[in-house]
This record gives sequence, structure tokens and C-alpha cells, in this order.
Amino acid sequence: MGIRERKERERERRRQQIMVAAKRVFTDKGFSKATMEDIAKEAELSPGTLYLYFKNKDELYASLSLRILQYLMIRLEHVNAEPFTDAAQRLNALKEAMYDVYEFDPLILINMFHMQSSETLKNLSADLLKQIESLSRNSLKVMANIFEDGIRRNIFVDKHPTAIADILWSLFSGIVLWETSKKIINGQKDYLKETFDTAFEIFSRGILRN
Repeated sequence: MGIRERKERERERRRQQIMVAAKRVFTDKGFSKATMEDIAKEAELSPGTLYLYFKNKDELYASLSLRILQYLMIRLEHVNAEPFTDAAQRLNALKEAMYDVYEFDPLILINMFHMQSSETLKNLSADLLKQIESLSRNSLKVMANIFEDGIRRNIFVDKHPTAIADILWSLFSGIVLWETSKKIINGQKDYLKETFDTAFEIFSRGILRN
């Protein structure tokens, strides 16, 4: 391994170290109360070192979303590639894939949904914003392909597949955020899976041809 490769590997290792520390701090304190100094202390690094890898707290916060977006893409591609015998099987696989993404990292998924509806995106570097937009766009494209295939097979209603994908993603994100807010008020109640199952059943009935 050459010097350049070793430096790149060390840089990526340090970057991951910072992101792991940031996730712990954001989990404990929340985004608004967390500071770069808190994260530096958790990572056992100087605050100045953090700014060599992330230009601000917003960028560090947003960078955590890349991993879950990559996982979303993988799960959707798997559903798209699988041969299913009927529409119900395909829709159930899609539902399970989306819920798997939630279970993969609930905190980061919730943070990502908040980020996408806030001013945070305006504070990101062009490169990071491009990565987030590309992964988000490609994931919705794969989801749309699933619906487009069903439309071609005459099992789904003939509506624009991208619009159907947007509706499902909006449904999912809305349920996650709403059920999370309810859980904050009453920590004993967690109806996210049950609510999503019900919503998906209603959604599925709406797109299936009679």
C-alpha cells in the first residue's frame, strides 16, 4: 500500500470516528443542543480537527443520512430485481423493505426526514448536497420502476409511476414523523409498525386494478 492510499484510509477512518461520535451526541442531546465541541470531545479530537472533515454541524448531521440512503437503495433494488408471482407479493416485499430501512437506524431516518424539510440543506457543501440528492433521486426512481412494471403488467392503475412513488414515500415519512412525535408525549405507546401496515394496506388497495 502506497503513502497516498494509507493517507486516504486514515482520513476515512477519522471521518467515520467523527460520525460515530456525532451520532452518540445527537442521540443524547438532540441536534439543536449539540455542539461541534461536544462531538469533538466524544471523538477525543480537537474541535479544529472536525472542521477539516466537515465545514459545520449541519454538514456533519446531513452526512449521517448517506448511509441510510445507500441502504434504502440496496433494499429497493433487491425488491425490483426479485421475480414475484403476483402483485400482493411485490407490494408486501416493498412494505417490508421500507420498514427495514426504518429499523436499520430509526434516529438517522427521522433526522433525515426533518433535514429534508428544513433550512439545513442550504448549509451543505455542493458535493454533499449532490450525493444526498443523487441517492434520494435514484431511490425514488427504483421505487417508480417497481410501479411502472406493475402498470405494464396491468396489475396497477395506470397513473404516473413517479407520482405513485412520491405518494408512498410521503406516506411513509409522514407516519414515521407523526408516530415519533406521539411517542415523545407517551413513551409507552409505539404504533408505528401497526399504523404503517394499515396505511400500506389502504394504499395497496388504491393502486391495484379491480
